Amino acid sequence: MTESLVILGSGYTARYVLPLAEPRYTHVLATSREPDKHLSHVAADRRVRFDLHDQTTWNHIPPDNDVLWCFPAEPLELVQNFAKGLGLRSSRLVVLGSTSAYDVPAQASDYPPPWTDETAPINPDKSRVQGEEWLRKNHGATVLRVAGIYGPGRSPIDWIRRGRVGPSRKYVNLIHVEDLSTICLTALERGLPGEAYNVSDGTPHTWTEICLRAENHWGIQSAAQRDDTAPTGKRIANGKLLAMLQSGHQHLRYPDLWSALDQLVAPHG
Repeated sequence: MTESLVILGSGYTARYVLPLAEPRYTHVLATSREPDKHLSHVAADRRVRFDLHDQTTWNHIPPDNDVLWCFPAEPLELVQNFAKGLGLRSSRLVVLGSTSAYDVPAQASDYPPPWTDETAPINPDKSRVQGEEWLRKNHGATVLRVAGIYGPGRSPIDWIRRGRVGPSRKYVNLIHVEDLSTICLTALERGLPGEAYNVSDGTPHTWTEICLRAENHWGIQSAAQRDDTAPTGKRIANGKLLAMLQSGHQHLRYPDLWSALDQLVAPHG
């Protein structure tokens, strides 16, 4: 790890990465397309304006830093040009991808669906997958294929309350934002260049299970209708991730979704 870290795209996850990164790095810079508007919680001298679609901002990224890339790495041409230019000369590069990269059919005959590990095929037609894979193969990026992120202010129970999701057989894989922030720093330190890691708590649940929990514990019912024809979803295996965490004497703080939801929902009723 170098003395400096640049976080490209400082949104929800970056808010939790920043306090963990600051004791480990001499300088931590956070970027946004509108830093004064969106990064008021960051010291002014640590805010950087950066927009992949605006090449005039590329030289705002100083060379020779570790880089945590938090937004979708697309479109490919801009990703390539930025990475090849002066804007990206990092010692370590970690890219936040998505488990949606895996090319799993929308409907499958097997239920529950088989476990998906890092050897499963990915969909090369997806724009962000093209960018992630180019960075992984050509710049030694460590790609974190991240499941659904939840935490304070972003709870699956709220998604149910608002009718965004309803009961179905579809499996969902989740990771608490506090665990994700630890994983990002561990990947910068111990992730293998050019490797991909699934990021999930390792215990997928169906939306029916989560909706039942919401109703039984907090009296919250989804406005969405039950969907018995929903795709099966995926079950994301996280063994490779756990091994990396263990090598750095780290572990998941929130391996149990139910306990985590109790903490998130209880203060708000």
